[in-house]
Amino acid sequence: MPSSRSKRSNPLGLAVLGLLMESPMHPHALAATLRERGLDRVFKVTTGSLYDVVRSLQQSGWIEVRETVRVGARPERTVYQVTSPGREGFARWVDELVRVPAEEYPTFMAAVSYLGALGPDGAVSALRERAGHLRASLEEIRQGHRAVLDAAEVPRLFVVEAEYAVRMAEAELGWIDELVDEIETGRLAWPRPGTEGPSE
Repeated sequence: MPSSRSKRSNPLGLAVLGLLMESPMHPHALAATLRERGLDRVFKVTTGSLYDVVRSLQQSGWIEVRETVRVGARPERTVYQVTSPGREGFARWVDELVRVPAEEYPTFMAAVSYLGALGPDGAVSALRERAGHLRASLEEIRQGHRAVLDAAEVPRLFVVEAEYAVRMAEAELGWIDELVDEIETGRLAWPRPGTEGPSE
């Protein structure tokens, strides 16, 4: 049986438990719901990873088989539901993640550490392109969030992560715009070619 720590090492397990807390589902429906709600932006969802997580949660006793169903000529599908230990474990997991910031290592932060390697013009070009991608992504998140709420499919509480994603993207865009302005106006000192110190 997987340990509590190993169960909670895969964030996709959080998504699976969260959806099963709403209603029993089979893995195909879990994957479809994750994508419909835009949660595939938050959790890496593949068929293999989803079934691995479901298997692990079942072995741990956090979920169990409710029934096996067949619709028409389609293959049988196993519907899972959360157990009492699963509900308790899910609540503890969410509580810990909300209370204690995790050490994360975003690749953008790593790249920005060496922005000077691009030179002022290269840095501005790269940052502006990133901003364009962020704006497009931001609009997709907003539209998806509005569509879910307008369709009254789920309460707002169940999709607040989209609001968080919007705020984070807006904050990053604001920072990028400020940085680009500082580079273009010369307020951000740039190292001379071949030196490590800032230019005067």
